[in-house]
Amino acid sequence: MLPTRTGHRRAAAAVLAAALLAPLAACDSGDGSAGDTGGAAGVRLTVLAASSLTDVFRTAGAAYEKSHPGTEVAFSFAGSQELAAQVRQGAPADALVTADTRTMDGLAADTGEAVVIAGNRLVIATEEGNPHRIDSLADLADDKLKVVLAAPQVPVGRYSRQILDAQGVEVRPVSQEPNVRAVLSKVELGEADAGLVYRTDATTAAGTTDAVDIPDEQNAVASYPAAPLKASGNPDAAAAFVTWLGGPEAQKILRDAGFQQP
Repeated sequence: MLPTRTGHRRAAAAVLAAALLAPLAACDSGDGSAGDTGGAAGVRLTVLAASSLTDVFRTAGAAYEKSHPGTEVAFSFAGSQELAAQVRQGAPADALVTADTRTMDGLAADTGEAVVIAGNRLVIATEEGNPHRIDSLADLADDKLKVVLAAPQVPVGRYSRQILDAQGVEVRPVSQEPNVRAVLSKVELGEADAGLVYRTDATTAAGTTDAVDIPDEQNAVASYPAAPLKASGNPDAAAAFVTWLGGPEAQKILRDAGFQQP
């Protein structure tokens, strides 16, 4: 009796299923040796982090993975307001680090206990060599200058407005950017004469821009809180990573990158 068309389909499905299951069986030898971390399977942590942490967190992530075999840390960097929107929309992630306590406080229903891990201050980023001789916040009021700021919804944008308003300096920015790295990029590319950025971001562009310090009494302190997310699929690992950020190894990495103590 010749096989029917249905029989052909069933046979093909069986072959396909066997082909798909074979590599999985080969990976699971049953002895727990693959990705063994003391009885636990390998963990991949997704951390939503403020843009100004891009460089230092890449270093921190590598250090964490080295001291925690079996754990992989993946970062998603954006402006804090964008990260908050992602959390509210249910984006799959395990921990959150923002550049201000206000944003973190607004997510209290979605996070575990937050801890401030670092501080930062603002500087005026200028074109390399500071050709316009910008020396203070007051100089940014010059209508001949192209000044770029972060949007007021962004922590660094709020800090910028805060210190400018406190000094009575009126600035008409040529653009308002979604995060601090975008502000810095405008200055680096020559699309702006100056911009307000975090000191640590200016340090990363030391070869292409200059940084003008702002006196402490005219400046603002940015605080960086970190917290595990309640929706994390790896709650214990997420809490452990946040705790590590406040510990000596991570704190040294942050200090070396120019961040202040919490």
